[in-house]
Amino acid sequence: MSESAARVFARLSTDEPVTRTRTLMAKAVVLGGSLAGLLAARVLSDHAESVVVVERDSLPPAAAARPGTPHDGQLHTLMHGGRMQLQRLFPGFEEEARAGGAIVSSPYTIRAYADGVPKVSDGAMGLISSSRPFLEALVRRRTLALPNVKVLTCRAIGLEFRGDAVSGVRCGPVSRPGSGVGSGVGSGVGSGVGSGVGSGVEEWVEDADFVVDAMGRASKLGDWLEKAGWERPAMRRMAIDIDYATGYFRRTTSDPELAAAIAYRTPTAIPPRVASGAITAIEGDRWLITLANYGKQPPIRDVDEFRKLCGELPPVYREAVEGEQLGDILTYHQADSRRRDYHLLKRFPARLISLGDAVASFNPIYGQGMSSAALHASALSHYLRSAPDLRRHARAFFADQRVVVDAAWQISTAADLARPDVHGPYPRGYRLTKWLAEQMAEASVTDREVAVRFNSVTYMRSHPSSLAAPATLLRALRVNRSSRKPRRERG
Repeated sequence: MSESAARVFARLSTDEPVTRTRTLMAKAVVLGGSLAGLLAARVLSDHAESVVVVERDSLPPAAAARPGTPHDGQLHTLMHGGRMQLQRLFPGFEEEARAGGAIVSSPYTIRAYADGVPKVSDGAMGLISSSRPFLEALVRRRTLALPNVKVLTCRAIGLEFRGDAVSGVRCGPVSRPGSGVGSGVGSGVGSGVGSGVGSGVEEWVEDADFVVDAMGRASKLGDWLEKAGWERPAMRRMAIDIDYATGYFRRTTSDPELAAAIAYRTPTAIPPRVASGAITAIEGDRWLITLANYGKQPPIRDVDEFRKLCGELPPVYREAVEGEQLGDILTYHQADSRRRDYHLLKRFPARLISLGDAVASFNPIYGQGMSSAALHASALSHYLRSAPDLRRHARAFFADQRVVVDAAWQISTAADLARPDVHGPYPRGYRLTKWLAEQMAEASVTDREVAVRFNSVTYMRSHPSSLAAPATLLRALRVNRSSRKPRRERG
């Protein structure tokens, strides 16, 4: 009897230490050095004699932006589910983050507002509040400090196959303006040179016993598979056309009573100038504030307008923008959410997987990206610790990963489909799912027990199916009926 989706999700989101690891291969290659790739490399370090991370950008040694992440200046949230996985993979991670200036929040230092109404605290789940470059730099430092992990700065341009399995990655040098080919070495502790790098080398093959695609939304894996005669995964898209504007402001308190806040508005036929606003205290005694809008509105670029719009949100936003502005307002546009359904492929090479945004990326406003990547890494760890036959398609991994992707996709697309400007595709059972989500969201504003269960799902700690438990649903209905009754009587 197969596991239910809820049981799979619970297994992957566990906070138990990683044990029972053993070496399964000589060399693993990870394509992409962002957060998803680094977490995959960390998992593979338990099972490979050596791990090579192929990354075309020189990885910065500190909390600096990478050229390959144009959105890294926007707000990124490490949800509770992702937070637990980083603590599993890197013991002491939270203490190190706190020592570097991040705010490790309690549930009582997080505030949420629904149409201006404060929501009750769940009293259970907190966040790590920091900038994306800070968090990624800490993961990078911990991963590249491992003695069997190194970075190779080059371009991945294809795959090599032997029979029904991947056997290597075709690489080429990176051209730098005025410098010819790339250096071949990624910066950072523990990085080193892969084979084949040298002056005048045009192309070479990095032999590999296992390959992970972590190339992000623009992954070329489907093209490479199709060119080699394999199936390419179908891609599903949902148009969201959402814009973000992010500002940084000086924070006067180093240990604020408020660590993070989210304020969202119910979608309306005429889109508001600000559909949602998020604020978080980050390292360097700064506030990071992101305002999101939709409906083909012009981007918010002017700081005076930014401050004015924050003044229309709950008071914490107005207070945060009173400080010194630090840098320009940063904007970002995302046209769609997308997913590639690798789990549906009947023919797929052995010793190859894909994870992170290369598989699924969602509306960033829901903060699922980093936590999804962490849960994909947990799925990889479980797969490699289950004594798999690496000569065969990693079907078990993709089945587990699908549960994570489905959960995040359901959460984000249900909210996006509630917008009047988004017109499908509507999943099977959408009306029932929408009604259920609305009941839970409404009851979570005032009832702590429902808030715990609702936030456990939105913070990627529990599977969405847990909200359909009869006791939870009945409680939400009673709470909502009670809260609506006085309004009807007054009418």
